[in-house]
Parts: sequence; structure tokens; C-alpha cells
Amino acid sequence: MLRNKWLKQWITPAKILVFGFLFIIAIGTLLLYLPIASSTGKSISFLNALFTATSATCVTGLVVLDTGTDFSHFGQIVMIMLVQVGGIGFMTMATLIALVLNKKISLRERLILQEALNHGSMDGVVRLVKKVILYSLMIEVVGAILITLRFSREMPWGQASYFGIFHSISMFNNAGFDLYGMIKGPFSGLSSYVNDPFMNIVLMGLIFLGGIGFVVLSDVIEFPTKRRFSLHSKVVLSATLMLVVVGTLVIFAMEYNNPQTLKPLSPTGKVWASLFQSITTRSGGVNTVDIGALQQSTQFFMIILMFIGAAPGSTGGGIKITTFVLLVGAVYAMIRGKEDVILFRKRIAKKVVYKAVTLTMLSLVLIVIFSMLLSLTEHKDFLTILFESTSAFGTTGISMGLTTELSPLGKVWIICLMFLGRMGPLTLAYALSKTEIEKELFSYPEGKIIIG
Repeated sequence: MLRNKWLKQWITPAKILVFGFLFIIAIGTLLLYLPIASSTGKSISFLNALFTATSATCVTGLVVLDTGTDFSHFGQIVMIMLVQVGGIGFMTMATLIALVLNKKISLRERLILQEALNHGSMDGVVRLVKKVILYSLMIEVVGAILITLRFSREMPWGQASYFGIFHSISMFNNAGFDLYGMIKGPFSGLSSYVNDPFMNIVLMGLIFLGGIGFVVLSDVIEFPTKRRFSLHSKVVLSATLMLVVVGTLVIFAMEYNNPQTLKPLSPTGKVWASLFQSITTRSGGVNTVDIGALQQSTQFFMIILMFIGAAPGSTGGGIKITTFVLLVGAVYAMIRGKEDVILFRKRIAKKVVYKAVTLTMLSLVLIVIFSMLLSLTEHKDFLTILFESTSAFGTTGISMGLTTELSPLGKVWIICLMFLGRMGPLTLAYALSKTEIEKELFSYPEGKIIIG
């Protein structure tokens, strides 16, 4: 009896999420390690299988092997299944199975779902799960149909349908895996579609919808009937729009005369390329221009965008856009001599602001530590290493070319970063901390420190 009580106290929602993702990665690694998963019929190395499974489950998109040419159809299907489970969350998938079997969702399971979806409360969390599943399937089906229609001009309908389904799931879940290597050669990416308005619009739409978060997605779809947005949705949509516009303008201006990126393109192509690169830094993981050929100033700017990332409760990573908004709001309040952070005429609780500061500091520390570790094992310039580290932590998946050249130890560092980025530093901190927070029985006297 006491043992069961202790076990329940020890197994917290945060721990279940961490171990759940580790279990999925382990299953994915074993499946990708099978000879049938390789296009050659021979097993890939265990480390490469682990790297690929982690990248897929954490919906990152960084690859050490080309998805289209180095993996068989079996391997590709395993990868896209890992992306789907990792994108909407294994607890969401488990809840779907429970609902299909007509099983009741317990209070503990609701707590785990609340943690997994970054939902504010347990109230309506099962209803949100149903919406997550329904809206995800609807968007992925529409995306698959549109991409299939486009690829049917280049390949047979059967292959076009396969490409459509794979890329729709990959883009909506912000995973960034692609099969274009089967058409244009290994690691070719989307560069051949840089001037294609249809592909740009469809892929950017999928990345955007997957990156705004399921709570916001629900608000957007239900807006015609509700006629209002929650505070969270207002913050996410307005900040996302601002960052996308600013990102597009900055990339356009910096790369306009770069002969290796935007200069050869038509004026319209320059706009499409700038907009696509701005949106993909939200955690998309695909690119239409060579990231390694960008100006260093552009690459560093993209590092900042990747660090900010997507919205909470989405398929994307980063510190999350709401965290960034709260930090900006806190700075603005301090400059104006105000005590509270105000967003859309609503006061934000101080503990939420402290949480944003804590998350940002932990994230910065992790990126700094792993960038230093990578600097010891990889012989590349520091900007390339910082870019790859931020891309892994932000589960963005775009690369300057370092990932395919990583040493075995370098792959281990990136695997750790992808997992830490997908789980989030705070979730891991909660998982490793005590099961119960001890309330202090006294407070220390106030001290003074000079700042600035």
C-alpha cells in the first residue's frame, strides 16, 4: 500500500512525458536499425538509427542520412509515424485509443495531457485532445491532396500520393523530413521549388498552422462562431505575424545582392524565398535556398528566430513565442517604470514572467554548453556550430551542412539537444526535481544589490 502510494507520488506527469518519449525513440531506433529499413538491405549504424529516430520523434528534421535515398519505404513509413506521434504527442495518441475503446480518462491522465499540451488547466483538456486529432487530420488530408496534385505533374499518381501524404504530415508537424532526394539527388531539399508559388503557399501554410499551437488553431477555426480570440491566441497570432514580416524584410534586404541565394531570382522569387526562410525558422525544417551560402548576418538573425521558435502546445520548438513576448513586455514595463506586464489590457501574473525568464536562461545555458562541447569535437567555425546547436534545440531542423559531417560524439551531443529541446528545459527540471515542493516556513530579510 505504502509502496503504491510512493510510486504514484514519484511518477509525475513530467516524468511520464520524458520516459514516454524515450520509449518511442527506443522503439523507433530498433525499427530503423533493421536491414529492411535501409535502401541497401543492410543495417545502418545503431548511432545513425538512434539519431534519425530522435530527430523524427522530436520533430526536428536534422538528418545524417538522406531520407529519400538511404531509407526504404519501410524506413520512411517508420519515420513519418514517429513524426506523427511525436508531433501531436504520444499521450494524445493514447487518449485517442482510449476514446475509441470507450474508456474513461482518469484524473491522472488528464494531468498528463494538461502538461503535454501546455494547457492552462484540466478543464476541457479531453475536449481539446479531440479537437487536436480532428483538426490535425483535416489539415494533413487537405495538405496531402494539394501536394499530390502538384507532384502528379512530375510522377505517377501512386508515387505522387505517397509524396503528398509524407510531406503533408512532415510539414504540418514541423518535422522537415523530405523525399526530394529521390527526384533531385541526396540532400537536394526544396531548392528547385523556390519560384513555385503553389508549393510555397501550401508548405508555408502547413508549417504555419502546425506552429501556432492547437489552442490557437482551435480558436482560429471556431472564430466565425465565437467571434473572439483568447488572450493567448491574440499574443501568438500578433507576435507570429510580426516576426514573420520582420524576418522576411531582414532576409530580403540582407540577401538581395547575394549571388548564391537571392540575386539570381526574379523579384517575385526573391519575395517567396525570403518569406519561406522566415516562416521555416518557426521550426519548419525545410529551406528553398542554401542556408550555408547565406550572409553571416542572415545566419545569425535566423539563429535568433530559431531560438524564439513556435507557439506553446504546437509541433514546434524554441523557447516559444509567448516567452519572447513576455520578456519584451517585462523590459518595456521596467523602462516605463511599471510594476506589471500588460498585454492586450490584461495583467500577467509575476510567476508567469519568472517562468519565462527561467525558461530562457535554462535554454541559453543548454545551447552554450552544447555549442562548447561541439566546438571540441567538430572542426568548424563557431557560427556554424552555434547555428546547428540552436537548430537542434529549437527542433527547427535547418542546417548549414554540419549535421551530415558530425563525428560520433558530435551526433550524441545533437541527439541530447534535440531531446532537451522537444521536452523543454522546465519539463525536464520538473521531472528531475522532488515530487512535492516544500513550502518555506520562514522568509529571509530583504537585501539590496546594485544593478546596471
